[in-house]
Amino acid sequence: MDNHAHHRCGWAEGDPLMRAYHDEEWGVPQRDARMLWEMLMLEGFQAGLAWIIVLRKRDAFRAAFAGFDPEKVARFGAADIERLMADPGIIRARAKIEATIRGARIFCEMAQRGESFADFCWSFTDGKVVASDGHGWISSSPLSERISKEMKRRGFKFVGPTIVYAWMQAVGIVNDHAAHCFRRSEVAL
Repeated sequence: MDNHAHHRCGWAEGDPLMRAYHDEEWGVPQRDARMLWEMLMLEGFQAGLAWIIVLRKRDAFRAAFAGFDPEKVARFGAADIERLMADPGIIRARAKIEATIRGARIFCEMAQRGESFADFCWSFTDGKVVASDGHGWISSSPLSERISKEMKRRGFKFVGPTIVYAWMQAVGIVNDHAAHCFRRSEVAL
């Protein structure tokens, strides 16, 4: 398929990596618990930065955080934090690193109680994708505010309404592809 023949969301036009991310991953409804958690953690690392920075470092993040395996990351300790703080391949922000380890522990605690992280994530929409009108751009919503509040209540960090909304877009809980974008109908369920 020649993607240059397609109209896509404007933010994905300038960089080949962003274009590939948009065309192959962004907005696709994600039902895998581990991947939902990975994307939430990466969105947290993105706070205050451009997504392209995280995207360029994603392979290094995956290597540094044991493939974002929550059970492995939950066992990280002080030595791992120092190792990560010295890793030039990732964003070396201690609070974000510690929040990722904490997020892994929360993920595992939920699983131990028999609560699927994927079910939790999708429970706010009864498992359905929320479609925007495809016109205009928002940075948060009443739904992202509700999810943010519940995630914070559970102990997650770097999950403010704006980060949560960006995550909802990335994992397809909300279909925010532009009305003219060829992916809008492709990811609609």
